Amino acid sequence: MLTQSVKAFRCAFLDFVDDPFYVSEAESVRYIADGLLVIENGKIKELGHYQSLQSKYAEVPITAYPGMLIMPGFIDTHIHFPQTEMIAAYGEQLLEWLNEYVFPTEAKFKDKAYAQKIAAIFLNELLRNGTTTALVFATVHPQSVDAFFEEASRQNLRMIAGKVMMDRHAPDNLSDTAETSYQESKQLIQKWHKKERLLYAVTPRFAITSTPEQLRLAGKLLTEFPDVYLHTHLSENVNEVEWVKQLFPESQGYLDVYDRAGLVGDRSVFAHGVQLTDAEFQRLSQAKSAIAFCPTSNLFLGSGLFKLTQAKCREHPVKLGLGTDVGAGTSFSLLDTASEAYKVAQLQNQKLSPFQALFLATLGGAKALSLEDKIGNFDIGKEADFVVLNMRATPLMALRNPATTPTSLAELAEQVFALIVLGGDRAVHATYIMGEVYTPYYEGVS
Repeated sequence: MLTQSVKAFRCAFLDFVDDPFYVSEAESVRYIADGLLVIENGKIKELGHYQSLQSKYAEVPITAYPGMLIMPGFIDTHIHFPQTEMIAAYGEQLLEWLNEYVFPTEAKFKDKAYAQKIAAIFLNELLRNGTTTALVFATVHPQSVDAFFEEASRQNLRMIAGKVMMDRHAPDNLSDTAETSYQESKQLIQKWHKKERLLYAVTPRFAITSTPEQLRLAGKLLTEFPDVYLHTHLSENVNEVEWVKQLFPESQGYLDVYDRAGLVGDRSVFAHGVQLTDAEFQRLSQAKSAIAFCPTSNLFLGSGLFKLTQAKCREHPVKLGLGTDVGAGTSFSLLDTASEAYKVAQLQNQKLSPFQALFLATLGGAKALSLEDKIGNFDIGKEADFVVLNMRATPLMALRNPATTPTSLAELAEQVFALIVLGGDRAVHATYIMGEVYTPYYEGVS
């Protein structure tokens, strides 16, 4: 007997079973033009061709999305929730931008009620764009983490976040100490890590704003809680890299600063990596660390062009996901972010195929976050977070993409590339969390 907790969805389905950077599309892309996704208690029970499964699930209610495409929920591997309100702040490069815009905005998060308001807006914006999991910076204030996790918990989301650690080269009202950052982070880990679908990331902002002692204590937290994450910035901007050399003259480079503190491991996610050396790419590969590729932010702040082919080379591959990096990033949409990633590759005479881009936004992101056992594709037993995409959402998209459902990978590639370039948030028809549809709202926004 099937229980009432079983539900089914009929649509075209696209996900990935392997990495299209290393194996053929035929081996890595799973596409079912007329499929049935069966969910039980919020997890994937079965995915297959509708004609093969319809009799088996004849008594299960089916929600159909004809003419659309269902994919796993998008995964954002680097974003700042406190910077939501200052997205599109004009005219500076990284270090100046932090002082001019970021720090004054983040100071507001001392007020938990304010943090709660922005957390609700932020998560709504993610879900409205089809993003169901993100690795998130809060602020230095523990209450900013509480506000974020409380709202994420209320919505039953798979989210990772952490308190910023920052004990130098920052305003007094945004500074902690090495010891208080350790104690507050430890308390937050004990309170939130692995509560429901929530996970914690130890979060030094970047090497410039942490003393060696603070970085050492961040490493101590990773030793004490080996299944938490490390989330920070790395080699984003030329001037930043030079300043790190001055602050840490004993180190062999930016990554080595973190390495000496015990922060480079298989659950470490480093945002940007635009200025990485060959040796640093190799070290990240060896450590099984991940990079969050943030093209809209790197372009907006003039930081440079990420070396995509070097990150994904066969000799020393690095785990890679896409990050919107709002608020330096210019969109919450991972479709928009993938479009900019394509252009960053083009500017270096490199190629990023539409399937490779969507892999980075789904299973690639899950692998970068060591969550491929829980999310990222439609394998049996995984959490049923997914997005329904309308590839004809606007008049221009309808002109560009025919009404017929693609029947081959070549046809599908053509249509999803147009989706990536033209779609954005308008292409997101619905977002589902653990098999339940999400209804966007903007309560309390003035």
